Amino acid sequence: MEDSELRSPFLRRLSRRRLIGLDAGGAVLYAFALLLLPRDTAASAAAVAPLAAATALPLAVRRLWPVPVFLVVLSASAVTLLLGLPWDSFAGAAFALYLVAITRGRRRWIPTPLIGAVSGVVIVGGAIAGPADRHAEFAGRLLMGLAVLGASWALGRVVRERRADTARSARQLADRAVADERLRIARELHDVVAHSMSLIAVKAGVAVHVAEARPQEALDALRVIETTSRGSLAEMRHLLGVLRTGGTDADLAPSPGLADLTGLAERAAMAGVHVDLEVDTGELPEGVALSAYRIVQEAVTNVVKHAAPARCRVRLKADGLRVRIDVTDDGPGMRVLPGGDGHGLIGMRERVMMYGGDFTAGPRPDGGFAVSAAFPYEP
Repeated sequence: MEDSELRSPFLRRLSRRRLIGLDAGGAVLYAFALLLLPRDTAASAAAVAPLAAATALPLAVRRLWPVPVFLVVLSASAVTLLLGLPWDSFAGAAFALYLVAITRGRRRWIPTPLIGAVSGVVIVGGAIAGPADRHAEFAGRLLMGLAVLGASWALGRVVRERRADTARSARQLADRAVADERLRIARELHDVVAHSMSLIAVKAGVAVHVAEARPQEALDALRVIETTSRGSLAEMRHLLGVLRTGGTDADLAPSPGLADLTGLAERAAMAGVHVDLEVDTGELPEGVALSAYRIVQEAVTNVVKHAAPARCRVRLKADGLRVRIDVTDDGPGMRVLPGGDGHGLIGMRERVMMYGGDFTAGPRPDGGFAVSAAFPYEP
């Protein structure tokens, strides 16, 4: 996992160079603070200065070499403790260890929860017990220093896991968005292609059957095939061009709406399906209007594919809270053309379920086929 994914949101705004600069400034100030710590020995500042520098200044490059910096600072702090010099309670080493815990991969054999719990108990116990006598002072300082290191390690691992979980969640959301976008593209490609190809298939069949007996009718069918195929090809090229170049929705042609249902009915008539339209919706939100158009388009396409020639009745009503779509035909109520089941009904059902609506489709008792969809929307 990259270091940038494990930074806090505030630190992500800063470049790596600026972060190192902040560490360098803090390291210099920390070195001066160590020189000002009270000393129980007669050691001079000249003797203390090298150890103070070794304890503080390496922290300036902790982001470049986390583990070596931690080892150097820990060693310098241990020496000051052994010599009885001004000691920083392993604070500098804990500061370096925190970054080690943040950046290094997980080690299952390290009992981080246990380390954190024991460290917390020791720190709280030391605060309650207060200063120890001189004989136990060294052991108390050492134990407290180790507890500070343990607490720093545990805190670093907790922060790392939390940020890793956040990064994983972000990736999952991104993957889900990609999957949703792929599904949307599949739907749009299906909607663009299915209607036109169904019309072409029907007209091609007509042309084959009447080519010898009625050549003029066959010629008319071929003209419809030519016009429809050109339009469908242009739509597909435009859509695939947007996908290839990574264009946004602004690059797409305007989404079809209810006003385009008339053109849909005219194209269906070319394939021998007379569509009786009744639309009473008023103004609908763009997404709702697009979904309603696609459902009607798919339903009429199914009539063209499976029932032509036939009559089709489309009723679309909205009352400001709910849209209802009914598409019925007087065809045989079953497939009459060869081919697979396709994804038309599935696509319609998915669009309706996206709004939490109801969808039914099937043969009518008195003949023909019926598609019914109803879903709520916010004006």
